[in-house]
Amino acid sequence: MIKLYDNGVYLLNGTEIVEDTGNVQVPLSKEEAARNTMAYGILNAHNTSGNMKNLQIKFDKLTSHDITFVGIIQTARASGLQKFPIPYVLTNCHNSLCAVGGTINEDDHMFGLTCAKKYGGVYVPPHQAVIHQFAREMLAGGGKMILGSDSHTRYGALGTMAMGEGGPELVKQLLNKTYDIKMPGVIAIYLDGEPMKGVGPQDVALAIIGAVFKNGYVNNKVMEFVGPGVKKLSADFRIGVDVMTTETTCLSSIWTTDEKIEEFYEIHGRSSDYKELNPGACTYYDGCVYVNLSEIKPMIAMPFHPSNVYTIDEVNANLKDILHDVEQKALVSLDGAVEYSLQDKIRDGKLYVEQGIIAGCAGGGFENICAAADIIKGHNIGSDAFTFSVYPASMPIYMELVKNGAVADLMEAGTVVKTAFCGPCFGAGDTPANNAFSIRHTTRNFPNREGSKLQSGQISSVALMDARSIAATAANKGYLTPATAMDVEYKGQKYHFDSNIYANRVFDSHGVADP
Repeated sequence: MIKLYDNGVYLLNGTEIVEDTGNVQVPLSKEEAARNTMAYGILNAHNTSGNMKNLQIKFDKLTSHDITFVGIIQTARASGLQKFPIPYVLTNCHNSLCAVGGTINEDDHMFGLTCAKKYGGVYVPPHQAVIHQFAREMLAGGGKMILGSDSHTRYGALGTMAMGEGGPELVKQLLNKTYDIKMPGVIAIYLDGEPMKGVGPQDVALAIIGAVFKNGYVNNKVMEFVGPGVKKLSADFRIGVDVMTTETTCLSSIWTTDEKIEEFYEIHGRSSDYKELNPGACTYYDGCVYVNLSEIKPMIAMPFHPSNVYTIDEVNANLKDILHDVEQKALVSLDGAVEYSLQDKIRDGKLYVEQGIIAGCAGGGFENICAAADIIKGHNIGSDAFTFSVYPASMPIYMELVKNGAVADLMEAGTVVKTAFCGPCFGAGDTPANNAFSIRHTTRNFPNREGSKLQSGQISSVALMDARSIAATAANKGYLTPATAMDVEYKGQKYHFDSNIYANRVFDSHGVADP
């Protein structure tokens, strides 16, 4: 399914992998071939140091959400900020539905709006879009670089090298300073084959994370997605894999682009932002992860880390052993602060969960939710403890799901369809009951990230899964089920983007400050 190469590799003509065993015949030296990566080309175009070993990067655009933009802008103001020097998007997708703190959340939003006006930025009101979906729809561009104050700032599938950093690095960009790093290594992620029916982007992402996290194979490196398998994936599928690369501990990501990505830009009215990207005819990589997409099965990342990966079939076949292993690991993660058990989730030899969530920058994409609706149509989630919530990642996605009937199919089955909000991803929405088990197509399942409070004696568990298998589990009223076990006719509905939604609600200064 996945193979990690022990040495660097040469990629010839985008398809042939030649491992660098020290005695290979290739047309270029290692140093020359290393300059043929897509990552090198983009970094070179944005480096101001004149030295590709020690980079000083100027980004094209910035993006922040309402947990981070207040501190960033306040710091920049105190340091002399007069105007945003590059496009800066302020989204309001993190504290939007969390009432703790009285008026402070909406106060933050109003601060963002006034700053967008004063300094020449873009303000996305609450519920309109999560930070990364808006960036995909309206910011990304082929060969560009974006810096965001959020870990999952990844737009590589669209040809954009994006990085998530702490607020001070965005402050530096606002003050016309640079992002200073050593030239990172570049790892080829070679995709081959084609996913089977019922397998989604989270399944592929979790399989990769499981293979590379613990050994640090891509740590602080750029993941460069290449190979014939890329063309077998839709734009939405690639985006769903790409956003999870953060969980490998890589620095950034970039993908080859093609007509499917070009169509993505056309759909969003930004054809001119598309750029075809490919590695050179002879390209050297510091390592290679070979992924046979055809062999990927529905996956689950058990508590409490995205790398704690199994196939769903494996969990169901070895329930007691795997749950015991998870419980033993939890003793370390939770440091004995609370009692923790999953064995009570087994009923009649089956694992039952209490909650399903599809949300945010990872799960809330159009194709994920359409597939979930196709799976659950004709079923219902029942009237017991199990609940199912879906958060489309942007209002344009939500509107299209309303128009094509997906929302109706979900609602009829008992699903609650909510607005664009990152809450389930970081504990500000849909916090499960104490001792409950939630399956989520979101980005992380760290301890207490779902909102439980150890200091109050609370603990609940989150496992990461793909939207398709979550919907299959919901259709079976909480019994853990891989989507491949369901007989489903996927409609494969086409996406239409309504730009009027943002035109009517998003404040865009077009770079003009109003001091």
